[in-house]
Amino acid sequence: MPVVRVDMLSGRTYEQKTEIAEVFTRELARIAKCTEDDVQIVFNEYERSNWAKNGTMIDAKTRAK
Repeated sequence: MPVVRVDMLSGRTYEQKTEIAEVFTRELARIAKCTEDDVQIVFNEYERSNWAKNGTMIDAKTRAK
């Protein structure tokens, strides 16, 4: 049973996450040759204050204002 974990910054709509889940499920089932019922998607959303990229906090520009 494939499990996909999607880590991303918060702010996506329910509709966007639904589309991501549908596309990932369909394509993973096709490539892995399993049923769509076997695929699970888990979304982990993080606030900008809990994410860094290239050694810099993502929200650094916002906090500097």
